[in-house]
Amino acid sequence: MSDEATTMGPAPSGTGCVECLEAGGWWWHLRRCIECGHVGCCDSSPEQHASRHAAESGHPIAASFEPGEPWFWNYAEGAGAKRIPLAPPRWRPEDQACPGPEGKVPENWRQLLHE
Repeated sequence: MSDEATTMGPAPSGTGCVECLEAGGWWWHLRRCIECGHVGCCDSSPEQHASRHAAESGHPIAASFEPGEPWFWNYAEGAGAKRIPLAPPRWRPEDQACPGPEGKVPENWRQLLHE
């Protein structure tokens, strides 16, 4: 059985938050939509693009895109979701800055996070 047969969903849209990269912003952690592959920033990030994507697109389930975090989240239910095999890469590159992207993160970034 090939790896393609055991994975579901499209590849991620990139290695960083699509909207933050387009706007010149920054993120704390990343989430990946399991339906379309959109990579957005988490709810602790200033712009919360992953949950906004879920609400606007009707794609409620996302996976953490952080290295080593295997969990999935259902934004509509506000609860964990069943894990499924995803097309690679499963996580952002481990050598990628977090928060990121490198060069865009303000010095006081910790004070700008949502709790």
